Amino acid sequence: MIKSPIRTLTGLLYFFYFFACATASFAQDWQKLSGDHFLVYFIQDESFAKEISYRAENYYVRIASDLGYPRYSEFWTWDKRVKIYIYPDRASYLKASNQPTWSQGMADYTNKQILSYAHSQELVDSILPHEIAHLIFRDFVGFKAAAPVWLDEGVAQWAELSKREIVKAVSKDLLASGSLFSVADMVNLDIRRVAEGDTIQIHSIRDKEGNRKLLSLNGSIVVRTYYIEAVSLVEFLISRFGGTIFTDFCRQLRDGKSLEEALRFAYSTRINSIEELEKLWLEYLA
Repeated sequence: MIKSPIRTLTGLLYFFYFFACATASFAQDWQKLSGDHFLVYFIQDESFAKEISYRAENYYVRIASDLGYPRYSEFWTWDKRVKIYIYPDRASYLKASNQPTWSQGMADYTNKQILSYAHSQELVDSILPHEIAHLIFRDFVGFKAAAPVWLDEGVAQWAELSKREIVKAVSKDLLASGSLFSVADMVNLDIRRVAEGDTIQIHSIRDKEGNRKLLSLNGSIVVRTYYIEAVSLVEFLISRFGGTIFTDFCRQLRDGKSLEEALRFAYSTRINSIEELEKLWLEYLA
């Protein structure tokens, strides 16, 4: 049977009208909590949203202070505040964010937004400090700087306090087994392009005789080791030399210097190359 064009058009108009009304209704469901540096949007459970607002403000102060970053009077205030969207459940979060099913939260760095869902303990303890650290780092360094991916990811993980002691222990184990990667290979590897099923060839750190092994590893092992090593390197730079010098190091990257130039400028006679960074870091771990 051939449908009437008029009837079809009428049906489409009703569909679009219903869709527009549903969208407007959903948009109107969002409620907002305003803080000094964050705007928290939620649909249900105001008490959880208040906890996220409180935690976010505290994470911001601690992370900015720990990293030694200067806190400008207009930094993340007023119309520059970061938006946190808390969806009522995981299903609605996944649908809105288009993330894989294992995802519990994400950050949109371009629009300065963090997305997750209500009652996610990962959001409270890990996702929130992790993503806030990413945003602070990129706000300070920018996206055009020659900052390696390991530095960005190391800063974000270092902001998760629960990981720090674990990382120290695991890093020592990897050092003892000769499984740590050379810092030069860390610099050149874009971990965002590594999939679990990939086979990656990467050089280990130097052994006692000064030799490096060429490792052929599964992508999942590479990812795990890479992230542990990234946060271990950041912890070394900050703990050994202090947040002020780390800030200067990041500032040099922001101003256009290469990684080695930034190291030489900020750490002066202490670290003049990637090789020296690796050497001092391994001594620190040992």
